[in-house]
Amino acid sequence: MSVMTPPNVKNPGDYIEDVLATVKAKNPAEAEFHQAVQEVLDSLRLVLQKHPEYRSARILERITEPERVLMFRVPWFDDRGEVQVNRGFRIEMNSAIGPYKGGLRFHPSVNLGILKFLAFEQVFKNSLTTLPMGGGKGGSDFDPKGKSDNEVMRFCQSFMTELQRHIGPDTDVPAGDIGVGGREIGFLFGQYKRLRNEFTGVLTGKGLNWGGSLIRPEATGYGCVYFANEMLKTRKETFDGKLCLVSGSGNVSQYTVEKLLDFGAKPITWSDSDGVIFDPDGIDREKLAWVMELKNVRRGRIREYTDKYKKAVFMPTDVKLDHNPIWNIKADCAFPSATQNEIKKKDAENLLKNGCKLVAEGANMPCTLEATKMFLDAETLYGPAKAANAGGVATSGLEMAQNSARLSWTREEVDDRLHKIMIAIHKNCFETAEKYGTPGNLVNGANIGGFLKVANAMLDQGLV
Repeated sequence: MSVMTPPNVKNPGDYIEDVLATVKAKNPAEAEFHQAVQEVLDSLRLVLQKHPEYRSARILERITEPERVLMFRVPWFDDRGEVQVNRGFRIEMNSAIGPYKGGLRFHPSVNLGILKFLAFEQVFKNSLTTLPMGGGKGGSDFDPKGKSDNEVMRFCQSFMTELQRHIGPDTDVPAGDIGVGGREIGFLFGQYKRLRNEFTGVLTGKGLNWGGSLIRPEATGYGCVYFANEMLKTRKETFDGKLCLVSGSGNVSQYTVEKLLDFGAKPITWSDSDGVIFDPDGIDREKLAWVMELKNVRRGRIREYTDKYKKAVFMPTDVKLDHNPIWNIKADCAFPSATQNEIKKKDAENLLKNGCKLVAEGANMPCTLEATKMFLDAETLYGPAKAANAGGVATSGLEMAQNSARLSWTREEVDDRLHKIMIAIHKNCFETAEKYGTPGNLVNGANIGGFLKVANAMLDQGLV
């Protein structure tokens, strides 16, 4: 039974506008967080008419407010013996259905607003995975690029010295994100173990010989392609021979390309912060292996690709342009896998003009609200990040399960579980969109499907 009287003078639209206005007033200058909240709340207009109990329990006000925000300084010595100071964060957004779960991002762009948007998205993404995980996100404005291994280790140890007070295998389980790969997870885990004197599954993305899971590095990219394949099936199509644009050249992009090749597609692009590579011959397994060595071992720049493969073209990034040249290349499918808001209105126009029929988001919120609306209006197959890129955190959840049971599953077993989870996520989004009167709109399907599970758990647990 509700503990409050529902607002009886406001219709759902007015109520949502009030909540959104409050979020913006309480969180000024956090544009990415405002954007993420607006996208979800716009979908929930369809829900509130049927479920007045969510309004009476103030679920929207509560779900947009983090349960806990941690911010701390991270002092460390560089290789010259000089003191450096960075800022560390952890946003523990919502634990209604499980311990907080979400990555750590080390990048100069990291700030409170970006991490709150990521943590908010993570709540619904984790809900969709079918696994019992709440939502969180964290990181630092530290830039590992150009730092020595010893500098990265000293930073990670200082960062974990504070973070370890707030995390644990049943409380908050961070993972990697941009700038946090296997090296960083290793240093972070080592310091946690040293300080807490316990070997537990407190981080995911660990090394295979000390508690990690097979398929975890591949999971976000693989999962995105599995999800996109389910989207294509709804139109009785396959990936066979389709030209695919993939942005980025890190972990997600590499394994998106690998799985696209498995499905018979032809990926033709890479990118990084310097610019875009277009390879008209297509990226094959030999070229993929070369890029993995470039990025994961030598930590080089993608422009070097044209030194090795002469037919490829490099287009440098030009911040004065109102579009990114990668999205103006003719292709059937697009996999934005680099960073937030990389596809803007002009980019969406270019993709649609060039006949793109599918967009699957490998990065978190890579499309602006304007771009998203254009894809939906054009009835493009559009897989939003909280569904399409949920494979990474889903496999993190599988790693947690293996750690809890002190077991290690085979590569085939983990991949099979991941594939089934992505099929289930698509089915949930597709059927929820139909149920709420917007067939084919997987944005509404993902937002509503993810929200309902969390909101109902919050109702069950009382006013906390």
